[in-house]
Amino acid sequence: MAKSKFLHQLDLNAERWFMLIAYAFCCFAIVQEVLRRFLLNHSSAWAEETARYAFIYLGWVGAAYAVRARAHIRFDILLQVLPKRLYGYFYLFGEAATLAFACVALYFCSHTMQQLIHFGAATPVLRINKAWFEAAVFIGFLLIFIRCIQAMVNDIADLRAGRPANTGKALFES
Repeated sequence: MAKSKFLHQLDLNAERWFMLIAYAFCCFAIVQEVLRRFLLNHSSAWAEETARYAFIYLGWVGAAYAVRARAHIRFDILLQVLPKRLYGYFYLFGEAATLAFACVALYFCSHTMQQLIHFGAATPVLRINKAWFEAAVFIGFLLIFIRCIQAMVNDIADLRAGRPANTGKALFES
């Protein structure tokens, strides 16, 4: 029972917690670097690079969260002319298109990562294989893929039960 509750909480909040940690790290790295430059007249090479890569992970995991919350940018103008009973089909089509795009992106991301691993391309400062940071795109699209599947399962269940479609959040809705 506790495991099921943990997995449920992970499903609900994994992206949000990761985004919080990545954002806090970015802020920490940048603030400490500014303080080092102005107070100690010395800078580190790692701070800018690690903050940049954490920000990239933040963006891609955030994209997956937006798909999960249906808070991503979309053309809602069509919803204004469609009857509410067709919303579920509209969202199902949108999720299927996003799923197809994620599959194509995963294919090309995996090819890029294989190249980086094979040739051992390293970051300029940290000297870590770039595949670790390119993985942000792969992980982001993998999470988008998973969240699209979840949304499609929920949309089909809503359509079968005659429930209204989950429309998600508007752009600035809290």
